Amino acid sequence: MNDILYSPWRLQYIIGEKEKRCIFCLPEDTAQDSRHLVIHRTRHSFVIMNMYPYNNGHLLVVPLRHVSKLDELSAEESRDLFELVQRTVKVLETAYQPDGMNLGMNLGKAGGAGIEQHLHMHIVPRWEGDLNFMTAIAGTRVIPEKFEQAFKRLQEQFDKSDD
Repeated sequence: MNDILYSPWRLQYIIGEKEKRCIFCLPEDTAQDSRHLVIHRTRHSFVIMNMYPYNNGHLLVVPLRHVSKLDELSAEESRDLFELVQRTVKVLETAYQPDGMNLGMNLGKAGGAGIEQHLHMHIVPRWEGDLNFMTAIAGTRVIPEKFEQAFKRLQEQFDKSDD
């Protein structure tokens, strides 16, 4: 039996022109943030949705400056990055009520970094039983919320957390 997973939105990625620049080195023009799926910015960091999420609400916290190693961050950049990680965890807890979270950085190619040139922290909400038969048998994740809905939900939570 051949199973078919229908995902027409991927065609644009497959046939579209690929960017040659670092995907995390974003324009300073915040008017383009929603196009790049940037949910929130601070002075030295930003939160962006993962285009290929492991789970619903999978976010990345990224320093603005193009660095590949933790020790390349200044003390102020490091503090800003990890304060934004803490805030992002709280936003995800409020928005999705997960049972737990995975936080991690893959440093270097051998460490599993898909984009090794620009440091970034993965924050993945987890729920008991979230590894269902689709993941276990077919190696496929099911993301139940549209990107646009998730973007709006999370952006609203960041805005509320500013208060």
